[in-house]
Amino acid sequence: MRLLRLTGLVLALALLTQAPRAAEETDRVTGLALAGDWQLVQANCTECHSALLITQNSGSRGVWQIRIATMRNTHGMEELDAEVEERILDYLAEHYGQRQTSR
Repeated sequence: MRLLRLTGLVLALALLTQAPRAAEETDRVTGLALAGDWQLVQANCTECHSALLITQNSGSRGVWQIRIATMRNTHGMEELDAEVEERILDYLAEHYGQRQTSR
């Protein structure tokens, strides 16, 4: 009986550590997480593409920085003010950071 309780406790702890974090509230129009600088991201990042390009992707801060550089260098995106780019990167890394599983 003691072994059964211990096994149950171990399984419960394993499930709790794997529980996804609570879903963030999102903007009904864009789907962006309603937190921090989401409006700054919306204003700058949806000029050329849908917010879906953000919400369906993930990446570390470095990955998002490379994506912004690619848009600037390859697709003609205007240079962002350094502070604005930092704030956008902070938001993207926090709310669309690298997922544990990927395609």
